[in-house]
Amino acid sequence: MEWTEVTITIPTAYTDAAADIAQMTVPYGLYIEDYSDLEEGAREIAHIDLIDEELLKKDRTRSIVHIYLSPEANPAEALAFLSERYTAEGIPHTLGTASIREEDWANNWKQYFKPLKTGERLLICPLWESVPDPQGRKVLRIDPGLAFGTGGHHTTRLCLTLLEKAVAPGCTLLDVGCGSGILSIAGLLLGASRAVGVDIDPLAVKTAAENGRLNGMQPPAFTVLAGDLVTQVQGTFSVVASNIVADAIISLAPSIGRHLAPGGVWITSGIIDAREPDVLAAFAENGFAVTDRMEEGGWLCFACRRAEETGRR
Repeated sequence: MEWTEVTITIPTAYTDAAADIAQMTVPYGLYIEDYSDLEEGAREIAHIDLIDEELLKKDRTRSIVHIYLSPEANPAEALAFLSERYTAEGIPHTLGTASIREEDWANNWKQYFKPLKTGERLLICPLWESVPDPQGRKVLRIDPGLAFGTGGHHTTRLCLTLLEKAVAPGCTLLDVGCGSGILSIAGLLLGASRAVGVDIDPLAVKTAAENGRLNGMQPPAFTVLAGDLVTQVQGTFSVVASNIVADAIISLAPSIGRHLAPGGVWITSGIIDAREPDVLAAFAENGFAVTDRMEEGGWLCFACRRAEETGRR
């Protein structure tokens, strides 16, 4: 099948805003070329000082956001939407398109996914890359395939950072909308005794289970379920993580309490800053109080506990 690749070229200052708008046109992710901090990234992430000459020639002043439209999508409609939104937001932009085979689309992004430190204790490394010196960090090996969750997006990084604070040795973890399984696997590496992932996408369920095996984690320590929270999950958990979107978090709020153990924490991410009032209202309405809040690139992540356990109303 032929997909359509759409490229959006913008000044680097507008990268995050342009990517957020681009994400509205596709449900399955994007990737970004941004070489503005090439040298710093090479030192901090890859721990190297020598950089390929071709990379050094890249334009540091502009970024390129790539999205992929499925064969049944209407490229002209997507281009019109993007152009209208970028113009309205005052974002200078150039749009381009190209046809691409599905097998190329499925692998093209891999060249941009490099080993990545997150928080204080984790190093995420794609399966096709050699592991650099972990410097005392736990190494999480991953091949996300077409499922969401590499650790590179703001939402996942924020969630991983709050997981480090919440996960205690021997605790249990529920990952709602587990995608690639990155949060579940991270929780186990950080000391959780058991993790359950659930996702409505069968491809995500398969991918998460395979990533678990890559890291030596199989049932009963790591279980992945196909379906939704209400119909598939039983029992309570010390930590519940939901790296999804604001509307899904709002709809989950009435049900999460049944799966949260006394003293447990609910970590939510994937929330654009404009939706913060709606999400906070859902927390309050369902008896949750925010105990931690993080923000990065216009995205928010919250840690919540039952209001009666915090003394907050």
